[in-house]
This record gives sequence, C-alpha cells and structure tokens, in this order.
Amino acid sequence: MAQKVAVLGTGKIGEALLSGMIRGGWAPSDLLVTARRSERAAELRARYGVETVSNAEAAKAADTLILTVKPQDMAALLDELAPHVPAGRLVISGAAGIPTSFVEARLAAGIPVVRVMTNTPALVDEAMSVISAGSHATAEHLAHAEEVFGGVGKTLRVPEAQQDAATALSGSGPAYFYFLVEAMTDAGILLGLPRDKAHDLIVQAAIGAAVMLRDSGEHPVKLREAVTSPAGTTISAIRELERHGVRAALIAALEAARDRSQELASGNG
Repeated sequence: MAQKVAVLGTGKIGEALLSGMIRGGWAPSDLLVTARRSERAAELRARYGVETVSNAEAAKAADTLILTVKPQDMAALLDELAPHVPAGRLVISGAAGIPTSFVEARLAAGIPVVRVMTNTPALVDEAMSVISAGSHATAEHLAHAEEVFGGVGKTLRVPEAQQDAATALSGSGPAYFYFLVEAMTDAGILLGLPRDKAHDLIVQAAIGAAVMLRDSGEHPVKLREAVTSPAGTTISAIRELERHGVRAALIAALEAARDRSQELASGNG
C-alpha cells in the first residue's frame, strides 16, 4: 500500500479497523495511530508495530485521516487538526451523527470528507460500514474508504441524508440483538434450562437464521412461515409477540435512535 493512513483516537473501533487493515495487507509502516493516553499508545505500538504520533503529526504526515473519536470530542479534535491538514488530505469521519458539513466547516476549504458509520462486529471482521460522500469527495475517495473499511466487513454507499437511519439500523443494530439474546436466555432459564445451555441454543439459532437470511435470498416472512406450522409452538409465540407490541416497540426504538443521531448532528449532545 503506497498511501499512509492515520487512525486518530484509537479506541475499540479504531483498533478493530487497524488490525483489519493489517490482516488485509497494509504494512504497519504505512499506518499511524494516535491515542489520548500514552500507555494506550504504547500498547498499540507493541501489539501492531505501528508508529504512534500526535494528532498534529498525523495530520501532516498521513494521506488519509480516519477520525474515530466520540461525537462529543469531534469539535475539539478538528480544532486541533485544522492548522495542520493540507489541501488534498482525505478525512474520514466515523462519529455517529456528525455530518460531513460539520467537519468541512472546521477545516480548510475544499478538503474532501467521507462519512462512515461502522459497528462493533468490526472486531470479528463482520462489520457493516455505511459510506457517504461530503461536498468535495470524489468516487476515488469513496473507493479508498471502501478499501479501508472492507478489511473489517462489508461496505454500503448511501446518500448522507440516509446516514441517521443507517446509524439506527446498523450502527446500533448489534445492541438490539444482544438485548434480544439476553431476554431469550432469561426465558430459557425460566423454562428450566441452565444458563450456558440456553445461551448456546440461542446463539446458534441466531447464527443459523442470519446465514439463511444472507444466503437464501428469501424474504424474512417466507423464512418465518417455514418454521410456523398450523396450531404449533411457533405461532403461539408469535401471537404473544404481536399481542405485546414487539413489532411496534422495535419501530419506535429505531426512530428514537434516528432522532438521537439527528440531535448529535445539531449539537444537542
């Protein structure tokens, strides 16, 4: 890889991206990282053989800057970077709710910015990374972002107006499944199963269902109907889910996540 890439604010997602890039063929010598704490920087340096630098040094040296800080820390980071980011640098923002216009307004005119919302399955190379172009980003910049984030899963391009919805569905999505598994595990215990066995049963059911959804090409309704025999156990469970408004609750939950993403964008964080 000829380009030098810097990951700024290397927490869990930043480290997952860093390790995925190395597994994908990037040389550690082409990668720079920054971290708030010196002990964290030393840990990353020892683990991956990458150079750890200050945010200003990264801005000066790297061809691509990937900002992986929390939304509430983005303004301060951009203020620190602004004097050091030259024209032509690609800036990739991974902060939930932060529009490309927010980043562009704090950097020199014409800096290309790409917005990416990934999720925690990046830790196991099964992320879904949703990519949008800012005002000055070209198809080449988008392709470069796909190359970087493709190392930790799949990528999908969307117009930036759809990013808040993507954040609600995909960025936060794994948490909803963990919540569901937690509830189903409790139900398994109530029904008389040991916790570890209930957990194993549910996790494998989730993996199998996900693979069928991905590989079969069938609509989820059709797959559900294949499990739901007349007057059987599954339809009894589905009836209770509908009676308790689970579908409506999920829709309301995702709307709340979308709204919170929009609040972050407006500065009400």
